[in-house]
Amino acid sequence: MNLSRRLALCLAALAPFAVHAQAAYPDKPVRIIVGFPAGTGPDIVARLLAQKLSEGWGNLGVIVDNKPGAAGLIAASEAARAAPDGYTLMLGETGQLSIAPSSYAKLPYDPAKDFVPVSQVVTSDFMLLVNPQKVPARNVKEFVAWSAKQNGLFMATFGAGTPGHFGAFMFGDAVKLKPEAVHYKSTGDALSGIFGGDVQGVFASAGLSAPNVKSGKLVALASTGAQRTPILPDVPTFKEQGFSGLEFNSWFGIVAPAKTPPEIVAKLNADIVRAMQSPDGRKKMEDAGFQVTGTSQQEFARIIAADTATWSKAVKATGFRAD
Repeated sequence: MNLSRRLALCLAALAPFAVHAQAAYPDKPVRIIVGFPAGTGPDIVARLLAQKLSEGWGNLGVIVDNKPGAAGLIAASEAARAAPDGYTLMLGETGQLSIAPSSYAKLPYDPAKDFVPVSQVVTSDFMLLVNPQKVPARNVKEFVAWSAKQNGLFMATFGAGTPGHFGAFMFGDAVKLKPEAVHYKSTGDALSGIFGGDVQGVFASAGLSAPNVKSGKLVALASTGAQRTPILPDVPTFKEQGFSGLEFNSWFGIVAPAKTPPEIVAKLNADIVRAMQSPDGRKKMEDAGFQVTGTSQQEFARIIAADTATWSKAVKATGFRAD
């Protein structure tokens, strides 16, 4: 038997084992890195998704690893350097993947080169919130009129370079005011600034806004969504109030380190989409204030690229540039 014949037989004999190895993923716990503290929107999404994936993988275990700091850049840097084997993923968000490239002079990772998109999981509209004990306005026009009479408009953000940061500037541009951004480490800290009267307004996700709005502790003046948010259906959109240019949201999705095998990425996508399409998976996300998507790999890549171009314009308009 010649050498080529023997090689062909060996490869044929090994083929079933290769197929089995591919089908075995995952065979140990998977880690999802999140760039924000426990209790924030990204953390909530990651934990709900981790639960559903773990159930689908025979309760193998999916670990949520919070790495807060620098508006998610610390987490993204670690995820970009992780082994591309499917066992370290990141729940990426708009700021890390679409805003950071134009807002940071020296970004420690390249979203386009260091990650492969797996699936967008959810989107979230923002609410413009005020403290009714400190601000008398109950709609956007009243807030603008009131703010114009104050010694500056101070807007809380949950970190420099985040959608809430540039959303504040977009709002200021739309209403002919110049807000001063006050950066906090998290949305929870930003809300504390609102309660304490240190700032007048903040853009917070619908899910995190809802409990405080429903209890009357805060008032939502407007939603940034194209339509009203189901979790707060009584809050009108900016467009309904005459501000059509203020439509923006945030999204969260799973990305893997570049060079992760395509078959693993495809399995992850299929499992994530299945988890999000399950009745209880969808309900839990919606109850938390998110709109479920669960996209294809290609659609998520398109969303990231399109939003990178959109947010680049907003960043340049503010003149913001972090070191």
